[in-house]
Amino acid sequence: MKAYDPKKLELTKYLFFTGKGGVGKTTSACATAVSLADSGYKVILVSTDPASNLQDVFQTELTNKPKEIPEIPNLKVANFDPVSAANDHKESIVGPYRGILPDSAIENMEEQLSGSCTVEIASFNEFAGFLTNKDVKDEFDYVIFDTAPTGHTLRMLALPSAWSNYLDENDTGVSCLGQLSGLGDKKESYERAVKTLANGELTTLMLVTRPQKASIEEAKRASGELAELGINNQKLIINGLLTQADDEVSKIIAKQQEDDLEHLPNFLSKYEQFFIPLRPYNVTGLDKIRILLDTVQPELPEIDSEMREYPELSTVIDNFVKTGKKIIFTMGKGGVGKTTVAIKVAQALQKQGKKVHLATTDPADHLNFYLGDTSGLSLSHIDEEKELREYKEEVLSKARETMSGDDFDYVKEDLESPCTQEIAVFRAFAEIVEKADDEIVVIDTAPTGHTLLLLESTQSYAKEVERTSGEVPKSIQKLLPRLQNSDETEVLMVTLPEATPVYESMRLADDLDRANIAYTWWLVNQSMSATHTSNEVLKARASNEVEWINKVAKLSNQHYAVAKWQADFEK
Repeated sequence: MKAYDPKKLELTKYLFFTGKGGVGKTTSACATAVSLADSGYKVILVSTDPASNLQDVFQTELTNKPKEIPEIPNLKVANFDPVSAANDHKESIVGPYRGILPDSAIENMEEQLSGSCTVEIASFNEFAGFLTNKDVKDEFDYVIFDTAPTGHTLRMLALPSAWSNYLDENDTGVSCLGQLSGLGDKKESYERAVKTLANGELTTLMLVTRPQKASIEEAKRASGELAELGINNQKLIINGLLTQADDEVSKIIAKQQEDDLEHLPNFLSKYEQFFIPLRPYNVTGLDKIRILLDTVQPELPEIDSEMREYPELSTVIDNFVKTGKKIIFTMGKGGVGKTTVAIKVAQALQKQGKKVHLATTDPADHLNFYLGDTSGLSLSHIDEEKELREYKEEVLSKARETMSGDDFDYVKEDLESPCTQEIAVFRAFAEIVEKADDEIVVIDTAPTGHTLLLLESTQSYAKEVERTSGEVPKSIQKLLPRLQNSDETEVLMVTLPEATPVYESMRLADDLDRANIAYTWWLVNQSMSATHTSNEVLKARASNEVEWINKVAKLSNQHYAVAKWQADFEK
């Protein structure tokens, strides 16, 4: 595997950086842009990542208008805000109906347009504009995008039914993709953009991953989805490789990285691979961007080794016992440790003499690995793949009765949307939550606030019910009111001491606020600062965590805890 140096590669005009949240997409894209611009090429860097820290990297205010960076004459940077764009798009659709339709109908429309799919569509709208803009093509040697559209979004945009009046006329219901409403005039631009993406002589997809199993699996999924659409010109960047291991903690990390990379999926192994070493500094400011990819690095400054005391998870557990919580969810974005935290919470409550039921969506064999002694703890496992498979087949079976061709394909593609999996396991969650009548229930994930509101919206909920049995189980009828009862239910927000996971948790918190679901406590998981490592790089990383731990402390109104880094961390 070679060190990543864009100056030594034959690159296409359009470069898309994609990968799981927090793997270093923005960092890699910025370093590439600066390296090429410093080499004399005209470069524009565009981000549509909601969690992008592009402004922090360049330490300047950015907008959706390309801005020159004075220190780098050949570089222009734009930072689109897809969340604001999605809100504007939502209002353009809903606004004309205000004062005409009942408030309940307006609320339903707004929630239909509040999911991640809307943000993706808004992001792709910006992509399409740049990919098909002749002025951009003529002015710049390289056009670099921080974040690429998902294969699901591209497949959906390619379907004719997505651009028809299907959504207005169909009474079967769709889970999340009403977001295309009002975009009919964009079809031609989108088609040209998709063709450009699939042209290997014009476009390269740069898959960014951490040298960790969860990130690698996400890269594999994204790569496969896009390859299905003919986007095969891909390269793999392994970001954050620990190259020097000299104490117990660093040796464990290095061995884990080595093992995960040794089992790299065949699908990814066929692509050219590069690595970026784990650096001791946060990549903010041009001085850090310019040296990130250099082989020779500056000497490490003296690291603040002050031992900081933070509240531990036991503080949170004690509060759950004191306040008599009966339903406890661990929530957070993928890769933050929901499963391991749920297990720790369940075991701690059980040790305090509580009758506890632990429910997880983690594969059963992994549960046994994590749990060890399960005596006194009742367990259940929600098989997400099985629930999703059965749910999809139920919906498609019903669709076949009245649809064919493009309309059927549209429903089929809609079922690939992010909300579908949450809806599929919704019934299983509801049944498990009922167990809280006589024991504490700990569940390692939950439907997001958006999905709960989507299902609760009168029209949307009815449509989802019509898809399957036609009747509403009592467990589902009771679920949302119970989740909204802060005396009974608590959501423990799990995050990591890094920029992207914290920002993603903030958006998740917004979802829960809209659904009126309590989330008093936050846990900053996998903190390196609590390990007392002597490895110079890891010590510096630990020092950088302080900023994000303090931010969580403020966000949670001091209702937070910190858990130290542990090996064999996957979920």
